[in-house]
Amino acid sequence: MSVAELTSAAERLKDQSLWQTKSYIDGEWVEGSASFAVTNPANNALLADVADVGAAGARQAVAAASRAFETWKKTSPFQRAALLMRWHQLILENVDDLAALITLEMGKAYREAQGEVVYGASFIEWSAEEAKRIHGETMATPFPGTRGWTTRQPIGVVACITPWNFPNAMITRKCAPALAAGCTMVIKPAPETPLSALALAVLAERAGIPKGVFNVICGDAEQLGPVMTEAPDVRMIGFTGSTAVGKLLMRQAADGVKRVALELGGNAPFIVMDDADPEVAADGIIASKYRVSGQTCVSANRIIAQPGIADALVAALQKRVDALKPGDGFDGSTDIGPLIHHEAVERVDALVKDARDSGATILAGGKPLTDELGGAFYAPTLIEGGNPSMDLACFEIFGPVASIYRAETEDEIIKLANDTPYGLAAYLYTNDVTRIHRMTEALEYGMIGVNAPMVGAASTPFGGVKESGIGREGGKWGVEEFTELRYVLLGGIE
Repeated sequence: MSVAELTSAAERLKDQSLWQTKSYIDGEWVEGSASFAVTNPANNALLADVADVGAAGARQAVAAASRAFETWKKTSPFQRAALLMRWHQLILENVDDLAALITLEMGKAYREAQGEVVYGASFIEWSAEEAKRIHGETMATPFPGTRGWTTRQPIGVVACITPWNFPNAMITRKCAPALAAGCTMVIKPAPETPLSALALAVLAERAGIPKGVFNVICGDAEQLGPVMTEAPDVRMIGFTGSTAVGKLLMRQAADGVKRVALELGGNAPFIVMDDADPEVAADGIIASKYRVSGQTCVSANRIIAQPGIADALVAALQKRVDALKPGDGFDGSTDIGPLIHHEAVERVDALVKDARDSGATILAGGKPLTDELGGAFYAPTLIEGGNPSMDLACFEIFGPVASIYRAETEDEIIKLANDTPYGLAAYLYTNDVTRIHRMTEALEYGMIGVNAPMVGAASTPFGGVKESGIGREGGKWGVEEFTELRYVLLGGIE
């Protein structure tokens, strides 16, 4: 790609200063000893060569965060809140540019990218408000002449490793509550999408967040990761990504007995009972399954329908899937953007081929569109049949592929839905209130959307059970994740 073409990508931004390719450490923009390429998955074009700071840069960032923590933890929560609110406002003022970066490096439709930026900013606003509401408690004690109380103290330096599918919001969702609590941050964004993280660092600096409090390091995970998990000054590891990598980080963090907050893989069932409206349920499935081209951890992975509604649901879904238009995210008519890279296309296609070999029927799509559209595209796909033991049902699809299974009774449906090591999100469509209570209590998931196709907001807890993770993001729980509960017993009062 020519220099002129690289420049044209950057020129999509109204504020050119948001285009950064160096890491941000201790308030400075730092070059690396090497670099790595960032490409646009919609057309394979080179976007930027980003500096790789290596292990030395990671150590520098941890040291900076450790120094800054001594001051930041003592900063008034009201002042921390004011700085966070200024960061929030700057993000909202730059929604279009931040969304353009997301579409360029990750590929999602521009309107979805705009929604992500606003969603991500909401965590900063909420956390800023929570900074002033981190409370302790007084309590009765069994010892005469004593008083007891608790306080919540910031845990310390937090290292976060964030994914490519929400390159803006996954950073703000972790960093905002940590900063509000008084922690300092070292963020390692996914190598596919570092430009969004670096733009957030520009705005954090502009908001007045002190140097060393917010650091962004880019580079090879095998070099940077061990520094963060092994450094004594890092007291907590936050990670969103695959369960396999989460387990690895948990093992690495164990030697230092570091706290971990892990938001890992999912295998979300989308249950449609026979008293639901099939048209409403179909709309919900489209919203849950096909946003971000199916590349979210809470995407509907398995649609489980009772026989009484299954045929009507399949017909309604097929009509909607056939109407979805894949294409470049900057095209206003695009519904489905590319997958993150060609390896993802190959992986999704292998799952679809295995389903076909297992007896499933491809009702729509079922093929790569790389030749037709020139990027990492996969056709919006609808599959019926097969068996619950095939790979498509057992593994997270992370692509625009919906598969439908039929089950008769509540007990059969619950057993099928829970038959997975994962437990992040589930969805249930029914109009029977008693059924809602029975089934939501039986489903082994951290979040359940009832007649709602998406879960998660700044004010609510986000997280899973079983192998889908540890901890919660969002709400007061998200801020408390970054604090230590301290108990004080005062004697000699009488």
